[in-house]
Amino acid sequence: MNRYVALARVSSREQEREGFSLDVQEDALQAYASRHGGEIVKLFRIAETATKRSERKTFRELLRYCRKNAARLEAVLFYKVDRAARNLRDFVDLEALEEEHDLKLVFVSQPTENTPAGRMMRRTFANMASFYTEQQSLDVKEGQERRVEEGLFVGHAPYGFRNVRKDGRGLVETDPESGPKVRRIFDLYAHHGHTLDTLRKALRLEGLEYRPSSPSFPRSTLHKVLTDRSYIGDVPYRGHWFEGSHESLVDRATFERVQVLLGGRKYKPHESVYGAGMVRCGHCGRPVVVEVKCKKTKAGEREYRYYRCAQYTRKDHPSIRVTEGALDKEILGLFARLKVRNERIHAWVVEVLRKIAAKAGDTRKAEVAKAESQLARVKGQKDRLLDLRLADEIDADAFADKQQALRDREHELSLRVEALGRQQSEQADLAVRVFELSQGLAERWDTADTPEKRRLLEILGLNWTLDGVSLVGDLRKPFDVLAADPPLRCGRGDWIRTSDVLLPNPTGSSRRVLRESAVRR
Repeated sequence: MNRYVALARVSSREQEREGFSLDVQEDALQAYASRHGGEIVKLFRIAETATKRSERKTFRELLRYCRKNAARLEAVLFYKVDRAARNLRDFVDLEALEEEHDLKLVFVSQPTENTPAGRMMRRTFANMASFYTEQQSLDVKEGQERRVEEGLFVGHAPYGFRNVRKDGRGLVETDPESGPKVRRIFDLYAHHGHTLDTLRKALRLEGLEYRPSSPSFPRSTLHKVLTDRSYIGDVPYRGHWFEGSHESLVDRATFERVQVLLGGRKYKPHESVYGAGMVRCGHCGRPVVVEVKCKKTKAGEREYRYYRCAQYTRKDHPSIRVTEGALDKEILGLFARLKVRNERIHAWVVEVLRKIAAKAGDTRKAEVAKAESQLARVKGQKDRLLDLRLADEIDADAFADKQQALRDREHELSLRVEALGRQQSEQADLAVRVFELSQGLAERWDTADTPEKRRLLEILGLNWTLDGVSLVGDLRKPFDVLAADPPLRCGRGDWIRTSDVLLPNPTGSSRRVLRESAVRR
């Protein structure tokens, strides 16, 4: 009985619809073997879902098996020439197998003789198959590039989006179920002091599931989500990012903040929730972090947070930890000192804030002009880069890399111009609102969210340190005056000087200011 080896290959759904399915090919190969009094001792299959790597692996396995068992085999069976090899290199390997090991190649639906004319015919079929493959690859690449130029995803949309068909076109829209989860993931990581591990726990506690089959978000998935530029409106293509047309799920400021945090603290301890990167150790100047301990109680598992220096375990460092409740008490005590009950002093503080904000306006105007100049220069660089690409003076990869860098810089400067302009027009009102808020913050601090707490600390003061068990900082004007004891030190006259802003004395006293200094508590 003759022994045969066979290969059945389907590389696209279109070929399956045209009658080249694996079942059709296998039936034809089995029928050929039966007609010639033999059997197929080894059948190799390459499905249309196979990756290029797995396809090459299967083909190499076929060659190795044939070389090893050539003496016991009659021939290698294929349905057609283009099912045997999709490029000339593979066809040359098959011809070498036939020549070196005396193993015939049989194409059951395209029979050819093993003569010079027959081999020429087979090579013609192989050339046609290779041309078809290369042309199809080029057509697919051009189609993908057109989609990228239109700002569309080439393949499956990432988590948070979904693929839809509209008017015969494959488009992408925000998934109403997973889209809000992506926004929450970025918010928790950017503003609530989480690591990847605690982020998984926080999402689980909030009842946010990844998928029904996998309720908890895998750590690798969270990292992939947090580093995916698709969520700020870009689309990936061949290792580069291009401007997309889909909805952005995350603003660029939040995304950039997350990238900084990911790069600097993947495996570091938890940072202070509302003092991340802002509160430092009063002994050594290192960042203050929060140590999370979970203890089992009768009511269930309870979480405790202890704020400490990142280096407090060193022998020469004080081993001091402050509970979250004690730190909150320090902050509540600060706001109690800022409480103003005198209406005239209240009005005076509001006027101070407005005058200080107005004076800072000139500085912001210069910053706006500088940012606008830089923005115009970047836009000019983008235009020149495009001209170089159109003139074919720069290759596609270099163009994509530089274009992405310039787009990021353009967005950064645009946001800066917008932010400076907004600060310029709203800074006075913002400062007044913060002051008004500080007057009632002691009653609402426990319910305030983390971004609000952090923003308040940034506006009220700077150089925050944890000195032993006390939170210490340099209060900004005029909060330093309000926190003083007594709140105002005056001499003769009807004027009080705070920094270089001269204002009427709100107390009506005939005393002048004797001493001015920032109050450090």
